[in-house]
Amino acid sequence: MGAKEERINLRVDAETKRLLENASEAAGDTVSSFVLGAATTAARELLADRTVFRLDEEQWQAFDAALSRESRDVPGLAELMRAPTILDEGP
Repeated sequence: MGAKEERINLRVDAETKRLLENASEAAGDTVSSFVLGAATTAARELLADRTVFRLDEEQWQAFDAALSRESRDVPGLAELMRAPTILDEGP
């Protein structure tokens, strides 16, 4: 990691502040370091879940088989995909 040049400011209520102070003390860390570590871990886990997934051999075989199957028509799917959605509505 590079030098710490950026700053993030947070506003919390007194109860949350006490909770973070108590937890960071129990962890033997500063509040800033504790919060940054927890937030960084959560961010990595959330993003990894969207880009990487792990399968055991049996799951991989099932996944590979599903990808290899011939496509088929699903009744009503084409019509559903052509139907306007909330994203097509104007402001």
